[in-house]
Amino acid sequence: KKAQFRDFQIMNIEVREAAEGEPEKLIIRGVPCVFSQETLLFRWDNYMVFEQVDERAFDEADMSDVIFNYNHGGRVFARTRNNSLKLNVNRDKKQLEMETELWDDDEGHKQLYRDIKRGNIDKMSFAFTIKSQERTTEETKENDVVVYKVHRKITGIDKIFDVSAVDIPAYDATEISARRMFEAESKEQEAESRKAVSLALARYNYVKERTK
Repeated sequence: KKAQFRDFQIMNIEVREAAEGEPEKLIIRGVPCVFSQETLLFRWDNYMVFEQVDERAFDEADMSDVIFNYNHGGRVFARTRNNSLKLNVNRDKKQLEMETELWDDDEGHKQLYRDIKRGNIDKMSFAFTIKSQERTTEETKENDVVVYKVHRKITGIDKIFDVSAVDIPAYDATEISARRMFEAESKEQEAESRKAVSLALARYNYVKERTK
């Protein structure tokens, strides 16, 4: 329920030359995540949330069992647990890279490969949970209306669940998950403020006078 989704471009398609009599290699390489590039995650009324992923965010991420699928559901085409899916954190290019080889004798694999090669599917998305983040807020004015711009940096990713080829980027899912994150953080901050006030009142034995 706490998983969030982000969309990125599939990097390229490679058909490796095969020896005579051997089937061609159906290789898919992609970029499920880029680092240190701030993007507008969503706008909600007078709130704007910008986000970037720190290049060290994957240092302690659990990638032990990440699956490669289509539209975050349905069939599993590959996974890291059996080494059919490879993930690589490339700090030089500031991106998370994936690579998998689809099966040439499986029509479902071949169809996905053909759709990607034709450009019908040209986006990737990944599902993850967050371990740590930093956030700052600035106030600006647009047409005499105060706009709050939240700058969020993901500094630690807890777990990656999947990297997925998607036909239509999951902007709705991204916005919903981001909005829920924003609301949850606001409620948490409010709860912390109430707790701080309660502790202060108890410390100084403050008793509110009753009005007659």
